[in-house]
Amino acid sequence: MTGGILAGVLILYSVILIVTDQLANQSLAWISYVFMIGLLIYFIREFGQANENSKTFGELFSFGFKASAFATIILLAFQIVFNLLFPETQDRIMEISREKMAEDPRVTEEQIDMAMSFTKKFYLVFLIAGTIFSTLIFGAIGSLIGAAITKKNPSSPFQSQ
Repeated sequence: MTGGILAGVLILYSVILIVTDQLANQSLAWISYVFMIGLLIYFIREFGQANENSKTFGELFSFGFKASAFATIILLAFQIVFNLLFPETQDRIMEISREKMAEDPRVTEEQIDMAMSFTKKFYLVFLIAGTIFSTLIFGAIGSLIGAAITKKNPSSPFQSQ
C-alpha cells in the first residue's frame, strides 16, 4: 500500500509537469525525488511507531526499499502505457533534448542528428532503465535516511520478558 501511495504521488506530479509543459524544467523534475525521499521517511517513521519502535534498522530499511520497489513497478507500467497512448510526449522530450544539445557550440548538427536517431531508436529502453535506476537509487537513499532517523527500541532475544 505504501508503494502504491508513493507511486500515485509521483505519477500525479509527472502528469502535472506534462500538462503544464514543464518537462524541460530540470529544477521541477528534481522535486519528484524530494517528494519520494520525504514520503519514504514519513512512511518508515509511521511504520516504526505503529510497531512500538521495536523494529531494527534493517527491518525499517527493508520496509522502505520494498515500498520503493513496488512504486518502481507501478511507475514503469505508467511510463510505458502513457508513452504508448501519448507518443507526442516522446516527440516533445526529443525536441527538448535537441534544443539542449544545440545550445552547446561544440556540438555539430551532424552529431545532434546522430544522437537524436540513436535516442529515438532506444527511447523505450532508456525510459525503462532510467525509471528503474533513479527510483531505486532514490528509494534506497530515502529508506536509509528513514531507517536511520526512526526511533528504535528492538527487543533482544536474550532479554527475558
